[in-house]
Order: sequence, then C-alpha cells, then structure tokens
Amino acid sequence: MCQMLAMNCNTPTDIVFSFEGFRRRAGMTDSHSDGFGIAFFEGKGVRVFRDDQPGAVSPIADCVKQYHIKSLNVIAHIRKATQGVVNIENTHPFIREIWGENWVFAHNGNLNALPDLSSCYCTPIGDTDSEAAFCYIAAKLKERFCRKPTENEIFDTIKELAAELAQHGTFNFILSNGQWMIAHCSTNLHYLTRQAPFGVAQRIDDDGIIDFSNYAKDTDKVTIITTFPLTKDEIWAKMEHGGMVMFKDGVKIREAIGTPKEAVDDGTLGCTKIAA
Repeated sequence: MCQMLAMNCNTPTDIVFSFEGFRRRAGMTDSHSDGFGIAFFEGKGVRVFRDDQPGAVSPIADCVKQYHIKSLNVIAHIRKATQGVVNIENTHPFIREIWGENWVFAHNGNLNALPDLSSCYCTPIGDTDSEAAFCYIAAKLKERFCRKPTENEIFDTIKELAAELAQHGTFNFILSNGQWMIAHCSTNLHYLTRQAPFGVAQRIDDDGIIDFSNYAKDTDKVTIITTFPLTKDEIWAKMEHGGMVMFKDGVKIREAIGTPKEAVDDGTLGCTKIAA
C-alpha cells in the first residue's frame, strides 16, 4: 500500500519533523519506494515536489528539509506500486482546478471499478485509479455547483461521492483547497492536533526528538494526518471505516463518524489497481 501525510494549521508551519520520519518509510523502514510527492499551498498557488525515486534517498525530498517551507496546508504521499509503471505522471499528489482554486488530492487504496470518464471534461493524465477517482469527484462537484458552494455543502457532497467510490474498494484519501483539508478513511488513517501546552515528541522511524515548545506560540494549532502514527509518545486518533473529517486552521470543523473496524495491514492491496 501507499502511505499519506498531511498538515493543516492556523499559522504557516514547516512539516520537516514529520516528513523526515515519513520519508524513511519510502525505502528504509518500509518499502514504499516507488516515488514520492509533496505539495505545499502558498496563497492561491501550490509548490509541488515529485520524484519517481524513493523518497528516503531522493535529492528532491532533501529539498524539503533544506528549505523549511512554511504552509497552512501540506499533502505528501509515498508510493508502493503493484501494477503499472513507476513514473512522474502516476505520482501523487494530483492537482486540479475547481472554481478557480487549486485542489490537491492523494489516495491510498485499491478501487476495482470506476465510473466511465470518457465523456468527462476532467480526465486523468496518468493511468492510476487514484487520479481517475479525483477527476470523478472534481467533475461531479463542478456539475452540481456552477459556483463555489459553502464548506458544509462541499463536505456533504464529497462524503456522498466518497461513499459511492468506496463501494468499489479501499478509498483512504486526503484532499485540500488550501483553506481546509478533508480526510476520508477506509482502513487506516490517523490524526492528532498539537496545541499549547506544547511538549516533546519522538519519531518512530528514527527516534528523532523535538521539543515543540521551542518553536510554537501558545496560539498555534497544527493538525497532522497520516496513514500510521509517526511518533511514539503522542496520542493519535484512529479514524473509523467510512469516517470523514474536515479541518480548518488546525481545528476539526466537521466530522462524519465511521463504523469501527479492526486495524488491518493492507499491504497486499497495493496503492491502486492500475498503477499506484
């Protein structure tokens, strides 16, 4: 399977501590070595880094550590391909324009079937089911709303579309337009919110330690979403099967409760059916 990492916060923040542990799963502590990608929202723009090399050793991934880019919303993805070629066009996260905004999407799972997109104006560039699912969501949103709807309408519509697509397989995904972030869980997805009083955290993948109180202000709120927890000593909330949450400014503003499902190692699922 693939893994995902995302951050939503109320003040521009760098994701280096989390990303440095996460990228080790792309060829060092785990085998998600078929490319990586990370997207940083900057105002209305998006700064994207992608590589078809393993994230653990990619010089492009090194740039994230070197530049300490600060953003309100970040989505990252490490890939483990099961079928199809390893290339840039099949590397997450994917980007589409919706109502004059950049929307960024990453997926972990396996969809066995998708609606016909042949007559849809929003079509995939690569050949993954992940990108096709994102195109379907984008097309349906534009079809239903000619102008940008409210956040509640967006949440409800995406929840409906996610339930439809999840009937065809595993559909863990993270989606953001740079203002809010939505996470949907089929199998494994966890999150935590860091806020005052800030303390010390230790990474699982390399035992790296940070004291957030040395960097954060009392008003800061930073939510991290990831496939599996990244730290040993923090309490991560595991999302339930079919659950969906919406974050804004580091705070959970909407939630659809899923149904309990035992945690699974879905490594045999692969990231996508066609080309993860």
